[in-house]
Amino acid sequence: MADIVGRIGLAKGGDSVAALDAIQVAYPSVQDFERDFPSLCFAIATGVGKTRLMGAFIAWLYLAGRSKNFFVLAPNTTIYDKLVGDFSKQASPKYVFRGIAQFAQTPPVIVTGDTWEEGRGVRGSDLFGGEAIVNIFNVDKINKDKGRIRTMRETIGESYFDYLAALPDLVLLMDEAHRYRASGGMRAVNELKPALGLELTATPKSVGAKSTAFRNVVFEYGLGNAMADGMVKEPAVATRADFNRADFNDHQLELIMLEDGIHYHEHVKVELDLYARQSGRSRVHPFVLVVAQDTTHASALRTRIESDEFFKGAYKGRVAEVHSNLRGDESDEAIQRMVGLETDNLTEIVIHVNKLKEGWDVNNLYTIIPLRASASDILTEQTLGRGLRLPYGERTGVESVDTLTVIAHDRFDEVIKRAREADSLVQIKTLTIGKGGDVPAETERVIDIPVSFEVALLGRDSAFQGMQEQAAIFEHVDDRKVVESALDFITRKYERQLKGGVHELLTPEVRKQLAADIRRALQPAQGSLEGIVAQPRVEEIVGIVTASVAENTIDIPEIVVIPSREVNFWFDAFDLTGLQTIRYQPLSDRILIRNLRDQNQRELARSISGPKEGLLENYVVKHLIDYDQVDYDSQSDLLYRLAGQAVSHLRTYLATEDDVENVALAHGKAIAEFIFAQMKGHYRETPADYQAKLVRSFRSLKPLSVSITSIAKMLDISSAARPLSETRSYVFKGTRKSPYNFHKFQSDTERRFAALIDSEFEKDVLRWVKPGPGQFQIEYRSGKAYEPDFVVEMSAHKMIVEIKADGEVSDQTVQDKSRAACEWVKHANRMSTDTASKPWGYAIVPESALLESATLAGLMAKHRLA
Repeated sequence: MADIVGRIGLAKGGDSVAALDAIQVAYPSVQDFERDFPSLCFAIATGVGKTRLMGAFIAWLYLAGRSKNFFVLAPNTTIYDKLVGDFSKQASPKYVFRGIAQFAQTPPVIVTGDTWEEGRGVRGSDLFGGEAIVNIFNVDKINKDKGRIRTMRETIGESYFDYLAALPDLVLLMDEAHRYRASGGMRAVNELKPALGLELTATPKSVGAKSTAFRNVVFEYGLGNAMADGMVKEPAVATRADFNRADFNDHQLELIMLEDGIHYHEHVKVELDLYARQSGRSRVHPFVLVVAQDTTHASALRTRIESDEFFKGAYKGRVAEVHSNLRGDESDEAIQRMVGLETDNLTEIVIHVNKLKEGWDVNNLYTIIPLRASASDILTEQTLGRGLRLPYGERTGVESVDTLTVIAHDRFDEVIKRAREADSLVQIKTLTIGKGGDVPAETERVIDIPVSFEVALLGRDSAFQGMQEQAAIFEHVDDRKVVESALDFITRKYERQLKGGVHELLTPEVRKQLAADIRRALQPAQGSLEGIVAQPRVEEIVGIVTASVAENTIDIPEIVVIPSREVNFWFDAFDLTGLQTIRYQPLSDRILIRNLRDQNQRELARSISGPKEGLLENYVVKHLIDYDQVDYDSQSDLLYRLAGQAVSHLRTYLATEDDVENVALAHGKAIAEFIFAQMKGHYRETPADYQAKLVRSFRSLKPLSVSITSIAKMLDISSAARPLSETRSYVFKGTRKSPYNFHKFQSDTERRFAALIDSEFEKDVLRWVKPGPGQFQIEYRSGKAYEPDFVVEMSAHKMIVEIKADGEVSDQTVQDKSRAACEWVKHANRMSTDTASKPWGYAIVPESALLESATLAGLMAKHRLA
């Protein structure tokens, strides 16, 4: 947008033909403005950030001194209300001008279809009239010839519409621009006579039976791009295992799809709850979208879902029905439910007729059940786009959190086939629901497994309470406050303060300091309790708490590895090879290119009268400097040398210098890609020196959050699940050397290893832990954390142990994690000489090594890597 404004300026009533010619030089996809003024479309996928882009456009145009008057057009009330909130509510996380310093002190004046009569759009709020003014209107407000906005206003001597149309710098921004191609909307937009139009849409085609592609698209970032780049959720399609459509009539099929969709929904609820607890992020409440055929069908579906027969009435009152036939109270209720979908957790199922309209901006839709829909309907951007927004604004790496799933029993094979076609928007995943499938049919829930010594001290509630009755050591309320305060201080203060490990808690000096901290913290509460909680009692409790923490905690240091000096990079000088493979031919002045996926047509043009580069090499160099690894200031000599070799090669087979320039202009980017591919082989950088810094010498243990399907699915750690594939759904008890009384394992191999190290025969094992998320992390790729399977403390040393199936040991990700773990061990052992702590080691144990006769010493001797 900035480049285009630089090319054509921002002058109202200018020469549109000349402006179009100037734009086509750099953007040949723009064939026609399709308006009475320069207007350009930015086609951007749903969920990527069209509203934020509008805010960026306005901010740049205002701060660059190009314009201070803007008109944002919404196609319906839903989008209008959303835009007003996003542009005016500065405290909202969706505020479009967040982080722009100039707008923090003097935010733009927001004029809406409901407030324009107050006059702020004319006089502003600044005495000098220097602030930006953003008008936000629903198209219906300006579409009616005799509407109030077109009525004469004595305060300004003309109608507000005419006042806007006369502004010399008015910029029009059209959200969901495909809605303004009908005659009424087109006429109203043209009558505003803006200096520039900026159109945003995910579907650059006119609506209606004879839709046509936009001819003014200057930038396109479609749903396929957004999926590939991780900007939205991944779509998946689900069916029932071994499902045969021919076995069921339409009524039975709908019931099965609804039931299986609810099974999947409940599975996602648990996964989102688990992720929120483990990551510390806010909890997301997912909901299901059921797409009905018509309003009668929608009402019947709601009756069925809210009946006592459907999951015993579990969803009664938790269904919203949304369609045009709703009236009065029903309509108000539906609107309120839709508004609160992301926050209030009152609605779990939304029934809608056909496709949802634009502007329904939610990020917690995870399951779509399209009843009686074709494969093509299921894979349209309108259907998928409603649920692709990411609740945390980014992919989390947790599949269930990052996936939108469509239940498509009757169309499963068709959808998969359609998704594999060359023109498909997506590369779609597949899931099966039911016994033996990816998603169990049983209801799941999340429980917290507390640390066993905290249960002993305080009797903390557990999901398994009643199976192991255990009286708390401290039952008096004042004693419990001292215990809780001690545990809190250890986590917040002493983890970072004590560099010698958890056993420093046992020294008289640390215990004395901790007791003093507790007294100060509890002084206000204990002022009236003198004589009840005697001073020596604090020391006694501190002694018991610190002994419990030290006895059950493995010193796992938190280490940060940082560069100790600046890293420089460069490319060694070299000559290009393989230039004979380049045989580009000159283009005629106008070539039509048709995209096979969406049939959009664009032009690749070379304007002889347009601006030319003084040096032919510049046509290539300008693309080379776009690469992040290329620094023009330090590498310009090499860049021009290589570009010169490419241009010289063009001269060897092209007849004229004009032809050479033609090829350099048209194919400069491709030639730059050819050159950079060879440059990568000559990339060099100064070796990086790193130093490790100890952040914590130990971490306090936290409750483990796990999902379970039934309290009955519990086994002793010495017993295997039947079948073994069900191991993940069981909780195992009966451990002696772990700080947790209950565990979950990803495989039976993990369970067998845990049983081995927990047995009384392994006398050298003092304690072990299966770290939960965030308890022990090693970064193995940028931003990617490796969480080991086991940490084992023995008499003389500590081990990180990874358990893998034989075929996974050589996997690239496993090897990357192994290298990172070995590097971590090296730094930890270097620090252990300073802290007098036990040295560390690392091992990967393959499944085949865990024989009944295996011992820990034997496994470590054979499979230890560090």
